[in-house]
Amino acid sequence: MTAHRSSGPALAVVGATGAVGSVLLQILSQRADVWGDIRLIASARSAGRVLTVRAQETEVLALSEDAFDGLGAGDVALFLTPAEVSARWAPLVTARGAVVVDQSAAFREDPEVPLVVPEVNGHAVRIRPRGIVAGPDCVTAAMITALGALHAEFSLAELAVSTYQAASAAGRAGSASLRRQLSVVAGTSLGEQPGDVRRAVGEDTGPFAAPLALNVVPWSGELRADGWSSHELAVRAQTRRILQLERLPVAVTCVQVPVVNGHSLTVRARFEREVDAVQARKVLEAAPGVVLADDPAAGEFPTPADAAGTDPAWVGRVRASLDDPRSLEFFACADNLRTGAALNATRIAELVAGEFA
Repeated sequence: MTAHRSSGPALAVVGATGAVGSVLLQILSQRADVWGDIRLIASARSAGRVLTVRAQETEVLALSEDAFDGLGAGDVALFLTPAEVSARWAPLVTARGAVVVDQSAAFREDPEVPLVVPEVNGHAVRIRPRGIVAGPDCVTAAMITALGALHAEFSLAELAVSTYQAASAAGRAGSASLRRQLSVVAGTSLGEQPGDVRRAVGEDTGPFAAPLALNVVPWSGELRADGWSSHELAVRAQTRRILQLERLPVAVTCVQVPVVNGHSLTVRARFEREVDAVQARKVLEAAPGVVLADDPAAGEFPTPADAAGTDPAWVGRVRASLDDPRSLEFFACADNLRTGAALNATRIAELVAGEFA
């Protein structure tokens, strides 16, 4: 059983049964139909499952060379896989002439692979020497549309960010771990005394560095020089690449919070020009991919619960710095599985498909 149409480029979704893959299949059913053959690919343990794509049942293929048979020039393969899987299989697909859109970290630092958010630098899709286009991680994606719009108007000079990352960024294992921990501590007084949450959860911290239930964990990634984490350095590098600001000073602190879905960030941006909150709100209101929710007097500001299941990045708490006329503070939220990964990858793939229409 396959999802097949008579015209349009073929689309292969690699990692179709994962957390991001499941969201991407929903998105395909909600957007304009530009695809011909749609094939779903996953690990051998998921092969044979039947999923619905645009109201048609489609059997999942095992990841192998045969799964890409027939793909060629004008076709697209979306990789929603760990970096090591993308690094191995993407070159095989591009050798057939198809374009790879990769959502992993495998190619984000490769100078021959554009790192793209369509609302900010969609033009970069067309220059892809290796036949690969990369998308940023879900944290960078949550802020970059707003930041890109402000940069275009005021010229970004310096950036400081703190993240509040949802458990689902670690896939289904992350969400399951948080729910499991919450079930252990629910209805108790745990969290009132030092160490009691850690003792209750024990070693079952899942993919996180410490218990996440009733807690925040100021760590994401692997240890790098001088105490920085790999994830913090990645957000820094990706922001610089997307905005084409190679020397932009960027400071990032990544924090995991007990939220299932939806990343949030506090952002302090310093610009080359003076900026006030009124100007900034006008820019953000007009920015593609951004919803401005900014009326604290009426209790209006963005939260992960607002952003979950929606396409845009939500921005609020926009305020000028009390100390620097060139600095602005704001808060941003986005659905990390949808906006931060699946939707961005889909939009990139559609830009590629448009080249061959």
